[in-house]
Amino acid sequence: MPAQKANTGFTSEEQAAMKERAAETKRPRGSKTDPEAEVLAKIAELPQPERDMAEKLHTIIKNAPPSLTPKTWYGMSAYALNGKVVCFFQSASKFKTRYATLGFSDTAKLDDGQLWPTAYALAELTPEVEKKIVELVKKAVQ
Repeated sequence: MPAQKANTGFTSEEQAAMKERAAETKRPRGSKTDPEAEVLAKIAELPQPERDMAEKLHTIIKNAPPSLTPKTWYGMSAYALNGKVVCFFQSASKFKTRYATLGFSDTAKLDDGQLWPTAYALAELTPEVEKKIVELVKKAVQ
């Protein structure tokens, strides 16, 4: 009788993301990897039209508050302040979801009373959506 693999409760996509995160944390400090080049490489792997969305989002976030630095996080493009992830792009294709999201970590200063969103569905990057993203990112790092 073949041995059964234990069900971890994680999808294969989630398991792959955890493996990517483990690899990210095992990089030696001071390694000669270029974090932005790694982010751009991850973005280049995305299928269209998500690739265009991620490229545009990358530009928007890098230009909003120049203090954020790109890095990969669970194999996704993310943006950090002092090494701590503030926001990230989660493609729909990575986790086979209906829409991509722009997520914010608990480092982001988006607090608004007792309840506030930490992730936003991205269907299209219209000028209005771009403006809202800039506002959110600026608020997140204030």
